[in-house]
Amino acid sequence: MITLFLVDDHELVRTGIRRLLEDERGVKVLGEADSGECAIKWCRNNHADIILMDMNMPGIGGVEATRKVLRFKPDAKIIVLTIHTENPFPTKVMQAGAAGYLTKGAGAKEMMTAIRTVHCGQRYISPEIAQQMALSSFSSAANNPIEHLSERELQIMMMITKGQKVTDISVQLSLSPKTVNSYRYRLFSKLGINGDVELTHLAIRQGMLDGDCL
Repeated sequence: MITLFLVDDHELVRTGIRRLLEDERGVKVLGEADSGECAIKWCRNNHADIILMDMNMPGIGGVEATRKVLRFKPDAKIIVLTIHTENPFPTKVMQAGAAGYLTKGAGAKEMMTAIRTVHCGQRYISPEIAQQMALSSFSSAANNPIEHLSERELQIMMMITKGQKVTDISVQLSLSPKTVNSYRYRLFSKLGINGDVELTHLAIRQGMLDGDCL
């Protein structure tokens, strides 16, 4: 029996995944969380063989939650679910210690393949993403300014482009507002932009946000 824990801020997504998994033999969903913070609390006192973690959530998000869970539970096996298929997201996620990277467009068969692969102690990356990661290693990072960002900078960029204020980000990440602003201005410098609106436009051009966010 493989036990799982689902983390996604959308109830409909969690319900869909749960129903998909309940149709599979030898799989049991132990619980759900709607944020990275709740996932961390659950993982401190409970165990699941596999954690399915959404990457884009309000608050600290899936990448930071993955990193924090692995700090106190280094043997945790986390598969990150996301809509993002292009670097730097897959690379950042795997660097954070995730055991798998799966797109939300994956079907039931691929999801179970990922779960069983990770459960056996191996890593799993969707084939199309693995191909793009391989190809991107041959291209210059200068073609994609996002490649120059650190994991923390990328995390704060995503939070800003979703409309979160500096004060909210500072509370969620346990950083001072001054530190968050320092990261913010460092983002502007690295990306050659002058404000949050330009940052959002860049995120849309890079496929990180839907254009409806404007």
